[in-house]
Amino acid sequence: MYKCLSFQQLKTIARSTILFSFVVSVAACSGPAQYKATSSQDWPVYGGDYSNQRLSPLTQINADNVKNLSLAWAFNTGVSASFQATPIVSKGVMYIALPFNHVVALDAKNGNEIWRYTHARKPDWKMCCGPANRGVAVSDGKVFIGTVDARLIALDAKSGHKLWDINVAEDTALTENTGLLSKDDAKSKKEIYGGTGIGIAMAPVVYRGKVIVGVTGVGYGLHIDQPRLDAPLGAVVGVSGQYGRPGFLAAYDINNGKKVWQFDTIPSQGWEGVFAETTSDGVSLNRNIVAEKENLKTHQDAWKFGGGSAWTTPAIDTKTNTLFFGTGNPSPQMNDVSRPGDNLYTVSLVALNTETGKLRWHYQQVPHDVWGYDVASPPVLFDYLMNGKKIAAVGQAGKTGWYYVNDRKTGALLAKSDAFVPQHNMFAKATKEGTVLYPGILGGSNWSPSALDENSQTSYVAGIHSPIKYTLVDEPAKGNLPAIQYVSSEPTNDARWGVLSAINLTTGKMRWQVKTNQPLMGGVLATRGGLVFMGEGDGYFNAYRSASGELLWQSKVSAGVNAPPISYEIDGVQYVAVVAGGNAIFGFTPGDQILVYALP
Repeated sequence: MYKCLSFQQLKTIARSTILFSFVVSVAACSGPAQYKATSSQDWPVYGGDYSNQRLSPLTQINADNVKNLSLAWAFNTGVSASFQATPIVSKGVMYIALPFNHVVALDAKNGNEIWRYTHARKPDWKMCCGPANRGVAVSDGKVFIGTVDARLIALDAKSGHKLWDINVAEDTALTENTGLLSKDDAKSKKEIYGGTGIGIAMAPVVYRGKVIVGVTGVGYGLHIDQPRLDAPLGAVVGVSGQYGRPGFLAAYDINNGKKVWQFDTIPSQGWEGVFAETTSDGVSLNRNIVAEKENLKTHQDAWKFGGGSAWTTPAIDTKTNTLFFGTGNPSPQMNDVSRPGDNLYTVSLVALNTETGKLRWHYQQVPHDVWGYDVASPPVLFDYLMNGKKIAAVGQAGKTGWYYVNDRKTGALLAKSDAFVPQHNMFAKATKEGTVLYPGILGGSNWSPSALDENSQTSYVAGIHSPIKYTLVDEPAKGNLPAIQYVSSEPTNDARWGVLSAINLTTGKMRWQVKTNQPLMGGVLATRGGLVFMGEGDGYFNAYRSASGELLWQSKVSAGVNAPPISYEIDGVQYVAVVAGGNAIFGFTPGDQILVYALP
């Protein structure tokens, strides 16, 4: 039974549950689960609209009065784990994907629960990448969610009853294990908390009668347990061999789940590319092209295990019926012995025809990636001002630490910003002694969505500074024992922090930056009220003046605020909502709260 409590009571609830445990679900509410609204301004899709700009037009909450912002309601979901979802608000109802793919529908005005869907995972399915989910899609009276066990499910938006349930992919990929590591390596005795597999993390998007979603985990690599609870990451190990499979993005009929098209992120022909020695703008990748071409002779089937996850929700140009999404790293992760070539279309911004799934263009940020530079933050559509002219563009905050602006029609790189995080030893290779570089596998900017103000040509990006050491282990065969070859990446003991950046896209320079104590993971919301909202892993939820970065308001909660905020309006009242559930990879405190703020 759910119980209505004040927020002061909510704050005193004991939070002794461990990660992934279930706790009693409590809602801060004011009556039965009903909703009648006379007007609203929704947050109908993952990025606010198809552009993924995450810029709310609402102005009731603004730079002058945000200091008065207070909690309107709070809801405890009962699932305490890494919580990354963007709430969707449609016709006065808030729909939220919980960890492990449960879904809850709430009255967006007061937090009363309307219905709940409890997901039953396939027995014995190996969960590659943790329990988190980025959100649902809502359209045509249905709620759509992709699951950790690679299913796509449609629920009735009014009742939560399941309408259809399909398998998007089977778990056929080989997964690494610590038995493949050197016995002299301490990591061989650590626990595993993730490995190459397949699942769905992205929030789907619905367009022209199709629900579009992609798979993840196909090049995830072996994830070893953190050395301590507050560590940002344990080691990630890339083992040479036939681990993984090609990723894909696919479209399904919203009425029955029938597949309409599928785009494989690794083509069976031409995947080796042109053996680019540099990035498109001339930065050396330190590749041994001669050795790679020799290697190609014995690895003609590398594409079958090629990786290229689809982590984030596409942006869609409705005028041209073109969608834009980013792809993940090649497989094996960081280890290139068995995958020569450019490894197309990994670590790329990809443009597809929304109706057929056919490739229009791709832009590979990092050919032959061996650092884990997935195109992870969602792409954003906007009109770019260049030499006094407007160009239809797509922007993306890279794990490399640069913000990329590409021509939406051709994919050509129009601009690349100054680095928004410190850079050191970029594109240096792993060594037996260990090579430290940054940004590394954590980014730059990770999956955190950015926000963009087209009027001022400003992108607001949540960034990470975390030095990473890349170590090569290469042991020859001994007697009956085979050779051992792998690369591991792990954080150093150096200082790490976060940085919120306002990037002038016209000049590529920083308008302002704000440093935070912890790496930033979760995302950004901008509003026409002159505000930027962002959460931190230590439980702070902040509002900044968008013009200067001045901190104007701050709230503290009991769990890490590691998800993107949204804003919506009901009956003339503007609300700002965010979930707080921490992040396991970064060691941020788990929780189960949905928090909604408004002016008194």
